[in-house]
Order: sequence, then C-alpha cells, then structure tokens
Amino acid sequence: MTEQADEFIRQGLRVLDIEREAINDITPSIDQNFVHACQAMLGCKGRVVVTGMGKSGHIGSKIAATLASTGTPAFFVHPGEASHGDLGMITAQDVVLAMSNSGETQEVVSIIPVIKRLGLTLISMTGNPQSTLARSSNVHINVAVQNEACPLGLAPTASTTAALVMGDALAVALLNARGFTADDFALSHPGGSLGRRLLLRVSDLMHAGERLPKVEQKASIKDALLEISRKGLGMTSIVDEQDVLLGVFTDGDLRRILDLQVDLHETSIASVMTARCITVTADTLAAEALKLMEDKKINGLIVVNPQQCPIGAFNMHDLLRAGVL
Repeated sequence: MTEQADEFIRQGLRVLDIEREAINDITPSIDQNFVHACQAMLGCKGRVVVTGMGKSGHIGSKIAATLASTGTPAFFVHPGEASHGDLGMITAQDVVLAMSNSGETQEVVSIIPVIKRLGLTLISMTGNPQSTLARSSNVHINVAVQNEACPLGLAPTASTTAALVMGDALAVALLNARGFTADDFALSHPGGSLGRRLLLRVSDLMHAGERLPKVEQKASIKDALLEISRKGLGMTSIVDEQDVLLGVFTDGDLRRILDLQVDLHETSIASVMTARCITVTADTLAAEALKLMEDKKINGLIVVNPQQCPIGAFNMHDLLRAGVL
C-alpha cells in the first residue's frame, strides 16, 4: 500500500478506538437516572417528543424513529421550528427528550419555558451536567465523552456516537418492558424486507390446488417424475386413498435410486419415497420455514392441514422470490 493508504487506515482505526472509548465513558450513566427516564417514557400517555439542533438533531431524529418502530410512539421536532409554531404539536400528555452536547444550545434552551408551562416531563441528554438544559430537566442522562474523534476536537463525532448508543439503550429497554414482539415490529415495517420476513406466512407463497405436486402411492416412479416435471418444484407429495400424506419424492431421491437400477415404469413410488417427511402448516411464518429448511438441508416442504392432507408445497426459489431469503 502507499503511504497515503497507510495513513487512511491509521486514522480509521484511531477513530474506532476513540469511539469505543466513548461508549465506555457513558457506561456509568446506565444508572438510576436512566431508570427514571425509562419509567417516564413507559408511563407516557402521549408521545415522546425528541428535539435537538444540528448533529444532535440528526441523532435525535434517529432515536425518535427507533423508539417509534419499537413500540414507543415518538416523533422529532426541530427546536428552531418549534419556536415558530411547531410547539403546537406537543400536548400535555407528552414527554420531551431534549438533546444538546453542550446543554446550552440556544434553540433548545429557548423552548424550555414552554415545556415547563405545559407541565411536561423533560428528559435531557447532554455532555454537561451543569448546563442550563441539564439543570432544568426532570431527568438528566450524562453522555459526556473524554475526546472527540475529530483531531481538531470540533466536529461532533464520539459525542454523537455516545448519544446514539444511549438512545438505542433507552429504546431497547422500553421494547423489553413493553413485551414488544417480532409480530409487533413487523406491523410497523410492512413495506421492507424486515416486514416480509416477519409477516409473510407459508400460505402466502405455497403452490396449492392444481399447482400442488401430488401422486397416489400406487403410482410408478415414472408417474411421479412426470408430476415433478409438470409442477416444477423439484418434488412431489405421495398420498393414500384418503389423501393423507405418506411421504415425498424429490430430485435428490431420484439421483439416489438411479444407482439401484430400479424399473422406473414398474416400481411404485411408495417403495422409494421418503416417508415421515418434514412438513409445515399454512400459518407457519415463512422465516420459520426457511430456518427449518436450512437446518435440515432440504430444498422444499409440503404444507399439510390438521388431517395431515397436503394442501400446498413450496421451495427455496419461492422464498427467494418473496424476499424472505
């Protein structure tokens, strides 16, 4: 590598070291004040209103989004806009989380009297416990760090990392206290891959009806192979006279029996099928089905009803198309 490349790496590693140390700096702040902040937000009848200016504002916006997506209703209000009408968005049922590393940011400090007049609980997150914002708060969380990663000590770097981590700590503590589940999370993320992984069920992607590969136990291997080719899932289910699932036959099974030199036209599929095969129900989460397939190293699954009759089938390609894989 060139001398410049070496310097890039050295600086990158230096920043990581400083920001790791910043997280260590705020570890003692997971204390009784942290507990009081969690209790205030957990007991909030309205929303958690997060505010902050500049880089603190960007971090505050992310914290608000994380809170909202994990069960704590929250939104971000820009303190500059708050002084020009947006304070009307805040109600007497809300809790305010104000962020400022110095604790003296004019735009944030200027709205403290209004917050107090409304009788709201004010939680602050600053790097200066003696600041105006910290002293005016009902609860203060200290996120002071020893050094910024910026060599000039000017650009907020380690301090914003500390504030972000503390916000995540609050959000996760509240998530746990609320008993927030994966299904709850999916309901607030219906549009992305997270939503697909968490909301999609086997019934949403399985091949059913005429698209379900199925032959009776008396069918020959040739008949089963034709059914596999027609339905294109690389497998077929085998059923008895009452349509109860007896087993499955896959492309992999075919490769194994070729060495046995069986008669494909005369040998019954029931004699070479995989009996007691792994199945799922229609309401199984697609993500659970994927985990099962990965654990068992199989490429497809048969879906059965309570009577153990096959009602659908799917494979890894279906999971891939649905965005689960």
